[in-house]
Amino acid sequence: MNLMNYIEQGGVIVYILIALNIIGFTIMLVKLVQILMTKRYKAVLLEEVITYIKEKEVPLQDEHIVVELIKDEMAKRLYSVENGLGTVKIIASIAPLLGLLGTVSGVLLAFDAISKSGMGDPSIFAGGISMALITTVAGLIVAIPHYIGYNYLLSMIDGLEATITSEILPAVYKKQ
Repeated sequence: MNLMNYIEQGGVIVYILIALNIIGFTIMLVKLVQILMTKRYKAVLLEEVITYIKEKEVPLQDEHIVVELIKDEMAKRLYSVENGLGTVKIIASIAPLLGLLGTVSGVLLAFDAISKSGMGDPSIFAGGISMALITTVAGLIVAIPHYIGYNYLLSMIDGLEATITSEILPAVYKKQ
């Protein structure tokens, strides 16, 4: 049996899962490129944040205020990098639920076939069982890489933010 037969047996739910898979992987690829570009141009980002802090004319003696300004500015600047990962998280969360919906629908079709024709011929209800299993597998195939990708990209962003923030504070005081 080839892949297209499996997709056809899974029905509409598998098509929805395929669409979600494409959307999710596209977002993850774009976010990965954004993170790598931000890492590459980290020095520019450092300079921009330092300039912003200097323009605010806050008293540099109050380190607490400076640290809060740095954190706020970094959160604003990295928002565009992090924005969109919520969609990946949603896909990772709903894909198994869609698989489960397909499972229930397939079992329902199998029982409907049994109620109409009886248990004499197993091929009558095999289509429903096949749909149930295919949609379960498809839901998990979509969910697992999205869950891993979401957590990996989020940890990359957090690490980048921590690295840049830790480099800014000494640079602010050094350039006085």
